[in-house]
Amino acid sequence: MASEARLKGGALLAVAGIALLAYGAALLRESPRLAVLCGLAALPLLGALWSCLERLTRVRHIAAPPAPATLPIEQQALVGNALALEARLEHAPIALFGIEGGELDARVSALNARARKLVAPGRASDPAQLYRALAAQSDGARALIHFETERGAERGLVAVSMLTLQGRAQRLAALMPVESELEAEALNAWRQLVHVLTHEIMNSLTPVASLSRTARDLLDELRGDLPADAGNDLATALDAIGRRAASLADFVASYRSLSNVPPARPERIRVDALFERVAALVGPLWRARGGAVGFEVEPASLELIADPGQLEQALINLLKNAFEATGAQPGGGRAWVGARLVRGGRLRIEVCDDGPGVAPELAAQIFTPFFTTKKQGGGIGLAMVRHLVHENGGTVRYARPVGTGARFIVTF
Repeated sequence: MASEARLKGGALLAVAGIALLAYGAALLRESPRLAVLCGLAALPLLGALWSCLERLTRVRHIAAPPAPATLPIEQQALVGNALALEARLEHAPIALFGIEGGELDARVSALNARARKLVAPGRASDPAQLYRALAAQSDGARALIHFETERGAERGLVAVSMLTLQGRAQRLAALMPVESELEAEALNAWRQLVHVLTHEIMNSLTPVASLSRTARDLLDELRGDLPADAGNDLATALDAIGRRAASLADFVASYRSLSNVPPARPERIRVDALFERVAALVGPLWRARGGAVGFEVEPASLELIADPGQLEQALINLLKNAFEATGAQPGGGRAWVGARLVRGGRLRIEVCDDGPGVAPELAAQIFTPFFTTKKQGGGIGLAMVRHLVHENGGTVRYARPVGTGARFIVTF
């Protein structure tokens, strides 16, 4: 600063003057009077030097920042524990939300990284709807809530507790998405159920079919000993029993495939090459009807580690459903399959069509085995799709379409 520079200059001049007077007194040491006069002349210079040094010290003391206060050891430990707790909550594997106010005027805020990621673009498609669902939960509640994401409907387990911070009451909501875990458990349960049912049904059908054939052979041998009408009626009945047993055996065999899917054999595959193989299988059927199915990969070099045969079958099943759903559309119907990378390095495959779509009240049931909306359907196609995708570490959802038609999203 300018004042500090002036004080330094004055001090240097005073020192120089004192040095000159001391040198002169040394030269005039033979004249005591002149030496005393030099000493008296140095007194004002000494006073000026003292004043400059005192003022310079005061200026530096004012300009210097105060030394930070050192906290006691106990307070330092408390601060360290608080920072450690904050770090643990920030990286907790569960989404934490703070809720202030009542249900109608609630203010919900994301408290940690998992919560912010859940409501960031690319996850929850309507964060406000999720906030309303959280605010509607009461203190101490544990419930399963539903919310929409870009991958489709998601379920989450939420628990709410009440606490008071800085004199203000608020609720703390902990939310854990559990859709993938519930799907995996449901798949295992369905697979075990189908295995038991098909085993028991086949055990009963096999002797029925065998006995009907044996009875039919006996009837042919005894046809001459029976009245014509009775013989014809018995032949018709036995033929009906045999046909129904064979038809039921084929029906059960299709469900047995759910419980007998071989383990996935993953390998690195190019998505564009996978789409080319699927297009070669399903394209002619669409073109023969006047429709079209398109494929797009972005970027073209996109790769995936999965079982190529199982993933092909899953896509063929989805496109088969799309083909059947668009049969009444003008121009033969359209379907589109696209693959691209999304947030978090996930690979997303979308299968869309321009058919009538799925009724909202049925969307939650379409992947359930035995459920179908078709007159001749067996309820096996989408259940098999979900099973094959899960076998390869992915998830499949029915998502709300942007326009009309159906939209399925497979994510790895």
